Amino acid sequence: MNIRLIEESDAEAFLKLQQQLDTETEFMMFEPGERDMDLDYRKESVRRYIEDPRSAVWVLEKEGRLLGFLAAFGNKPRRIQHRAYLVVGILQEAAGQGYGTKLFIELDRWAKEVEIHRLELTVMTHNEAGIALYKKMGFEVEGVKRHAMRLNGNYVDEYYMAKLI
Repeated sequence: MNIRLIEESDAEAFLKLQQQLDTETEFMMFEPGERDMDLDYRKESVRRYIEDPRSAVWVLEKEGRLLGFLAAFGNKPRRIQHRAYLVVGILQEAAGQGYGTKLFIELDRWAKEVEIHRLELTVMTHNEAGIALYKKMGFEVEGVKRHAMRLNGNYVDEYYMAKLI
């Protein structure tokens, strides 16, 4: 398995990865079929990630296929340039094999280089595997976002979690 920064040529494969994650897990934001499928839009998004010095996307790649990602989205205003919001997704076939940990190690290295001091994310309170990974990597629960999402007709809470570098 190779972990690397996303490249412009990954746009289509990245979209397919996100679509597969949408069908495999209920822990992602989008439901199956809800994600914008416009490839030109996705190419432009990937280009913006690459050009933004305060954002980065790492992908898990095996034999030319993307199996997961971790994205860090930074901020332009000076007062909040020290923080980044995270999104992570790993396909079931690659889950539980230590790749999440390796992605977060890359994230920590990058955050120090670009002087990101605070990493933030939200996670559904019943996502035990995700919460365990985040705690293992030094994240702490800072609060609860009540009824943050609606899943199968039921409201679900999310934890606000953060880590200071």
